[in-house]
Amino acid sequence: MKLIKMDKISIKWRLFIYISLFAAIMLVLLWFFQVVFLQSFYKAIKVNNIKYIAGNIIKNIDSEDLQSYTRTQAQKGDVSIILTDMDGVSLFNEEMGPNNIIRRLSEQGLKSLIEEAKSGNGSYYERFNESGITNEQQIRDDFPGFAPMPKRGRMDSIVYAALATQKDGTQVAVILNANISPVDATVQTIRIQLIFVTVIMLILALFLAFYISKKISKPIIQINASAKELGKGNYDVNFNGKGYQEIAELGSTLNYAAGELSKTDNLRKELIANISHDLRTPLTMITGYAEVMRDLPGENSKENVQIIIDEATRLTTLVNDVLNISKLQSGTEKINVCVFDLTAGIQDILKRYAKLTEQDGYNIKFIHNDQVTVKADELKISQVIYNLVNNAITYTGKDKSVIVNQTVNENIVRIEVIDTGDGIAPDQLKDIWDRYYKADKKHKRAQIGTGLGLSIVKSILVQHNSRFGVNSPLGQGSIFWFELPTEQKAD
Repeated sequence: MKLIKMDKISIKWRLFIYISLFAAIMLVLLWFFQVVFLQSFYKAIKVNNIKYIAGNIIKNIDSEDLQSYTRTQAQKGDVSIILTDMDGVSLFNEEMGPNNIIRRLSEQGLKSLIEEAKSGNGSYYERFNESGITNEQQIRDDFPGFAPMPKRGRMDSIVYAALATQKDGTQVAVILNANISPVDATVQTIRIQLIFVTVIMLILALFLAFYISKKISKPIIQINASAKELGKGNYDVNFNGKGYQEIAELGSTLNYAAGELSKTDNLRKELIANISHDLRTPLTMITGYAEVMRDLPGENSKENVQIIIDEATRLTTLVNDVLNISKLQSGTEKINVCVFDLTAGIQDILKRYAKLTEQDGYNIKFIHNDQVTVKADELKISQVIYNLVNNAITYTGKDKSVIVNQTVNENIVRIEVIDTGDGIAPDQLKDIWDRYYKADKKHKRAQIGTGLGLSIVKSILVQHNSRFGVNSPLGQGSIFWFELPTEQKAD
């Protein structure tokens, strides 16, 4: 249930929550490091520093200037240093600060530290909380070490002892002492400062989180609202994606998608209108002639029956073409490749237009020099030629002239179907391959075929990976063409 509720939060408030949480986490970490762990960090740094100084002195234990070097290290690190032999006898010392524990140690006390270092693999470290060394230690020889002096309220101290061997084989001990100043007052000061800083930072963080979330989410909310309008079918909606590169690119993409959807919707409406027109005309003629033959004596003639048959055939062709387009564009219709004589196939197709040539005065010419063989789907390529010729017959000029031109360049054959019509505007050439697209937006019933031919042509040639196109200057007719690779004739 929590996940579902989270999904219902808008992007603006989700960003606000995330940024606010980030600011809160940063403030919590600041409190921990500056207040809770401040003293621990300070003590750890002090311990590491005293061990580092001891290491430097041991490295320079054979230096002729060892005492001067030790003095420098004591001053830099604010530590007290005593160099002793293994019996606790002081060789020299450098004292820093008033609360120097090792200064008040007797030889027995120093020797006790050396023994601890021996048993600790060459070094010994101890920290005292509010501790000191009793005067008793300097008097009683039987006291083996040192004891805390209660109720003195002295600073915490660190004592570190390390053993070193000189080049002549003599062992010596380096004993260091550093005081850890109380940081309670510092912590209290930082705590008060952090209270003010936290309040100010929280207010600024909330304001900044609200501003950023609103700034980022605003174009996304606008795009979402426009997308809802697009979903309702309003293709004139504009996606304003200003502000960020990704959102601007998304807005441009959605504007392009809206434009394409608008074109597709218009083509769909035209398709329905044009198919309805092509269906209505033959149905009207079939019904009309059938009623005449039923109602009027002597009208039951071969001519009227032939008209009914022709219009029924046109209906069948239309339905088949629509099905063919669906199959071709869905990829379910496969091509059956074979080697065949393309030139002879075109000649056979044009012979079937003889009746149209005789009756309606169309002049269809086939210009070629060679017999060309290709490897393709013979039935589908014949559909391509049929549809291109039918399209040319429908849109040719008043001279009713159509030319089919075959040319061969090396191993490529190019078929051109030329008419003398009005041509097509350059900005409309890319759309003529769509179903029922009309450059003049006026549906013209095809003389032969269904008007879906160019869409079928495109689908078949795409399946064959063939180059195809159209050249159509306004007022100079159109040239539809496609190319196929040739095959050598078998001997």
